[in-house]
Amino acid sequence: MSERKKIFIWTLFDFANTSFSLTIVTFVYAVYFKKVVSQGEPIGDFYWSISTSAAMLVTALISPILGAIADYSAGKKRFLLFFTLMCIVATCSLYMVGEGDIFSGMLIFIIASIGFEAGLVFYDAFLPEITRPKNYGRVSGYGFAAGYFGSIATLIGIYPLLTNNMLKEAFVFSGIFFLIFSMPLFIYLKETRNKSTEKINFLSIGVSRVSFTLHHLKTYKNLAWFLLAYFFYIEGVNTVIFFSGNYASTTLGFTETELLFFFLAVQTTAIVGSVFLGIISDRIGHARTIIISLVMWLFTVALAAYTSDKNGFYLVGLLAGAAMGSSQSSSRSLMSKLTPPDKKTEFFGFYSFFGKSSAIVGPLVFGYLSYATGDQRIAILSLSFFFIVGLILLLKVKEDKPEPEN
Repeated sequence: MSERKKIFIWTLFDFANTSFSLTIVTFVYAVYFKKVVSQGEPIGDFYWSISTSAAMLVTALISPILGAIADYSAGKKRFLLFFTLMCIVATCSLYMVGEGDIFSGMLIFIIASIGFEAGLVFYDAFLPEITRPKNYGRVSGYGFAAGYFGSIATLIGIYPLLTNNMLKEAFVFSGIFFLIFSMPLFIYLKETRNKSTEKINFLSIGVSRVSFTLHHLKTYKNLAWFLLAYFFYIEGVNTVIFFSGNYASTTLGFTETELLFFFLAVQTTAIVGSVFLGIISDRIGHARTIIISLVMWLFTVALAAYTSDKNGFYLVGLLAGAAMGSSQSSSRSLMSKLTPPDKKTEFFGFYSFFGKSSAIVGPLVFGYLSYATGDQRIAILSLSFFFIVGLILLLKVKEDKPEPEN
């Protein structure tokens, strides 16, 4: 199979999975949980933050071990299939959640989120197998751009459901969309598999390899600095994703239809940020590109906190989209570049660990401040701290100069 076909099939999974992150995490279910399940009470933000943090905690704990197991058995695709189906089934099951079903609404969402997030460990680790290091930035950008196109397609698909107040049907649509467009990866994309006739205790192998890596982390000092920086700045990014729909709905009074058009605008600039800055990162370096995106995030947070009208918030969304596309794409590219080839999935497990464990604190801080003060503007300003610390730590990361173009 040609490299172009591999890249297309790989990016198609990004096209598929953003139907979950947009419909469930960011937009429809997030708002539905606050307005319907939690009956519009302020404590709904706190319940939502507990749900997102619990999902991230579980994912953070299992990701490094899963990554190490997959490296040893070359079983990325099998693990990705398991967690993808876990997410899809749970997503469709959200249809059964109704008014006041707080516990079941939280539990099913947590299961779906674990499936989605754990699967990304194995999906991201395919990047070094489908292209050369000098193209990591643009290919990662293509993946995220495909994801944002998937978001646009999802928004178009759920529009008639939202206009007819069929919110629960949108959850099922999201699951089916994810299922259909993720299948080509499992059918066509190949991976190198280790042949072994030995009976292997995968859990023991996973724990021992993670333990070895932790004890020798000083050998990978540059990677350690990046993961620490990533821990902080992705905290802010994840919290924005979890609460942007709730913030626009609660603080600025956006309706579901207005939110749909708002997120359509956000996806547009996210595509530009992913592709354009992905290409730029191959020229100037991935770390420098992330720094640019973090400065953009700081402006975005300040504007969001002080914007009081819907039109102004559209500007916030456009800026946030570009910053989100760039920071996520360039982070994956830099991780691929810094990771030892023989431990790529294991280290992507740590990448997931730092990303998901960071997402435990941010949503809790936002949810608690929103509940305690009754003002989401104060909560959103708290995100500046995470972006600033991440930016300072990222300055310690040394990256090799990009390879010249042929």
